[in-house]
Amino acid sequence: MYKPFDLSGKVALVTGGNGGIGFGMADALAQAGADVMIWGTKDDKNAQAVARLKAHGKRAAARKVNVANEAEVVDAMAAAIREMGRVDTVIANAGIGGGARSFSEMTTETWRRVHSVNEEGAFWTLREACKHMVERAGRGDAGGSLIGVASLAGLEGAGRNEAYSATKGAVLAMMRSIAVEHARYGVRANAIAPGWIATDMTAGAQGNPTFQEKVIVRVPMRRWGTPEDFGGIAVYLASDASKYHTGDTFIIDGGYIVF
Repeated sequence: MYKPFDLSGKVALVTGGNGGIGFGMADALAQAGADVMIWGTKDDKNAQAVARLKAHGKRAAARKVNVANEAEVVDAMAAAIREMGRVDTVIANAGIGGGARSFSEMTTETWRRVHSVNEEGAFWTLREACKHMVERAGRGDAGGSLIGVASLAGLEGAGRNEAYSATKGAVLAMMRSIAVEHARYGVRANAIAPGWIATDMTAGAQGNPTFQEKVIVRVPMRRWGTPEDFGGIAVYLASDASKYHTGDTFIIDGGYIVF
């Protein structure tokens, strides 16, 4: 029987996993059989997410982590490995927005705040995951899947959002480089580039009639994406079905980029 999507026995860690796209992926991973650890910055949201994940009958846990703090990331990854026994899939999903009225008016503070979470946070998360996976490979237990959540903003022009788009372009490039270096350890590294997805980050645009009339109607699927739309790609990349698939970028946007 063909069961490459069965995640029983695997452990996944999702940063920013207590809501939005992160929870959409975490929930699907748990339903597919994985034990799941989520990181988030709000204890109440973490607790609510864990309760929903445990309803699938798998182990689930959460930790309050600010990925913009290197020491917190290092400590949290070590704690996740101790608590869960291992980590097979790590999804660097935590991210924030941050734009300006124009690029010429963008402050250094905004630039650095966005980069500290979206770029440096992803770097520290993935670096610590690589340490664990390389060490495991040295003990004869090779394998692992690393996923960086980027954005169409890293592929297209995003006016007044240069800080955000720069971080997402960096994630795309970083995943390709990680893929090349770590394939020898059986570790795969891929990126996901979401389009217009209905989450807290896009709440302002969702409530804007002009945005709906000018932008969302250009999505060939004729709707906003949802966090649930990312469950399938998360399960695929965490599973043995993708064991020879690395260095790629998966665009999940309802066809927006090609229209």
